[in-house]
Amino acid sequence: MINTCLNVGLVKPKYYYNLSGFFVEFQKGYYSKEYLNSLGLNKRQKNAILHLKIAKKITNKKYQEINKCSRNTVSKDLTILVKKEILSDSGIKGASAFYSLRKSN
Repeated sequence: MINTCLNVGLVKPKYYYNLSGFFVEFQKGYYSKEYLNSLGLNKRQKNAILHLKIAKKITNKKYQEINKCSRNTVSKDLTILVKKEILSDSGIKGASAFYSLRKSN
């Protein structure tokens, strides 16, 4: 069941049980608004991820433009997203650096 969900772009289902029985919880897909809310991300980070679903990559400059924030804020936000394993960095330093989603929608 897990592999089938992942193959069609769904989030890995959650399994749990209680005295009433065994349950499987399915989510719409990676990076839906509901899923992003469950991760505890700020509005800027959510905006960037929604942008990445379409654009496939984002630079520090584009993040600043989308969210109207400083370079320091961009660096902090992107570092958090990389540590949470939502984004991966390009490994490039400087103006050519970019980030992309670790999992596709």
